[in-house]
Amino acid sequence: MTAQAAELVGGTDTLVVRRAPLGRVLRSELRMVLRRPRTLVGLGLLGLVPVVMGIGIAIATASGETGEGDAMAALVMGNGMLLPIFALSVAVVMLLPLTGAMLAADALAGESSHGTLRGMLMAPVGRGRLLAVKAFGVASVTLLAVVLMAVTGMITGVLLLGGDGMLTASGTSLPFGEALGRVAITVVYVALQVWALAAVALAVSAFTDHPLIVVVVTLGLVIVSGVLSAIPALDWIDPVLVTTSWEAVGEIVRDPISWSPLIDGALRAACYMLIGGSIAYSRMLTRDG
Repeated sequence: MTAQAAELVGGTDTLVVRRAPLGRVLRSELRMVLRRPRTLVGLGLLGLVPVVMGIGIAIATASGETGEGDAMAALVMGNGMLLPIFALSVAVVMLLPLTGAMLAADALAGESSHGTLRGMLMAPVGRGRLLAVKAFGVASVTLLAVVLMAVTGMITGVLLLGGDGMLTASGTSLPFGEALGRVAITVVYVALQVWALAAVALAVSAFTDHPLIVVVVTLGLVIVSGVLSAIPALDWIDPVLVTTSWEAVGEIVRDPISWSPLIDGALRAACYMLIGGSIAYSRMLTRDG
């Protein structure tokens, strides 16, 4: 990543260091992340998740099979705009957190394991700027993953399951425009939750040279948070668990929307992003490779 350029001025030995435009640096980071084969494979698999879910629901409904998923199939059939919301609510439990953790692991720990992070840290570039560029790459690709799932979910839902609007969980019908707005709200909310976990992963990534450790620690946090939230005697700890607000996605398909859980979840995600970013920055200030 070329952050600065140096040149001799007026034939003298005066060295002038010029800072590369931020936009160019961000584009370079984004291109680098998107060129990784594992990133492209991961995005492709995430994009297929709503397609597979839509096909499964369509087959189950057409065959008239009864089972544990019959209620969901009955709800989504003829209500295709609900499919992207349902797919994102499932993916936010594990698939999207895994994606965010892997991207954050590559951003710092991966660079360190290949020896390139040391060169970046030795260059005359602000470490806060370096961290911000890496965080931008992680945030952009995780947002791309969420948007991709929403788009493939809408296309699959409309083509296979039908419907020109959305039937909410409250029994009311929304026109296509409002249904599209509900999907957009879901994208923003889910992206915030994934960014929160990715910020924690980025903090861990700043302390290690092994990307696998970042993924294991991050997913371990998700599993432990899920276990703790399932114990009634530990309800008092729920407000600080990173997974507490993930189920609030269900509020988006109600009419009217109950905004309180969504706002709480967004604020909790913002706190995790602030804490994770602060820890990563403090480590970057003292790290030498």
